[in-house]
Amino acid sequence: MRISTLAWVTTAPARGLDEDEDLALAALRRTGVTVDVVDWDDPDVDWSAHDRVVLRSTWDYDDRLDEFVAWLRRVAQQTELVNPLPAVLWSTDKQYLRELADAGVPITPTTFVRPGETPAFPDGRFVVKPAVGAGSRGAASYGPTQHGVAADHVRALHDAGQVVLVQPFVHSVPVEGEWPLVFLGGAYSHAASKRVALPEAALIEDLFAAEVNAPHVATAEQVEVARAAVAVVTARFGPLPYARVDLVRADDGSSLVLEVELVEPSLFLPQADPGAADRLAAALIG
Repeated sequence: MRISTLAWVTTAPARGLDEDEDLALAALRRTGVTVDVVDWDDPDVDWSAHDRVVLRSTWDYDDRLDEFVAWLRRVAQQTELVNPLPAVLWSTDKQYLRELADAGVPITPTTFVRPGETPAFPDGRFVVKPAVGAGSRGAASYGPTQHGVAADHVRALHDAGQVVLVQPFVHSVPVEGEWPLVFLGGAYSHAASKRVALPEAALIEDLFAAEVNAPHVATAEQVEVARAAVAVVTARFGPLPYARVDLVRADDGSSLVLEVELVEPSLFLPQADPGAADRLAAALIG
């Protein structure tokens, strides 16, 4: 099917904050596609009027998950949703890390603590985060003397119905940050480096945590690990228009998957080569 109209979906609090948007919209419009930038919760939008509805900066979805999922299901019945609904639903809950680990993909060591379970915290510094979350909201790091306040954090997340992820703090992160590797149309496209200052014993309340981003040339090992994660996704859902795999460096120097982002990931177009926006446009209308 030839795509002639496309909805680029955001949310009111994210307006003007998506650094990918200008580059991507210009590339899409160069193809002749008509693009409308719309809020996902705007009741006046006729979603069936668009050939494709592309999730981009819907960065408040985790705070309104039930509402967002109901909206996703309605849109998927009216037109084509990108990424597809099954992949989006899978990606909203970081318990997918179990599936990656079972497939042999190296992940950040993770303990999943369900409501009603008592957490066992690792030695040294560690991170507590919700299984459903975006932009590092609801996540915090703790030191070895802060088990009490960390337990309070877990309890609060459980009270909100969340499964909790407990992970040992990766010591390379404050120095080197994370490496997002971006895949477009199922193929590796480009990478960036991302540094987020995760507060100790405090939560991020803004729409997303402040980041310092820069271009990055991924190593062959990083691409191999990211491709292994994408292979699991592709086997389950088929090739996706866009996916992002976030890597960190383990103490032994190897790469670990921190997250696989399929819902509304930043794609780091300003940090990529000049052709990346056109590759995204091709993936979105292909």
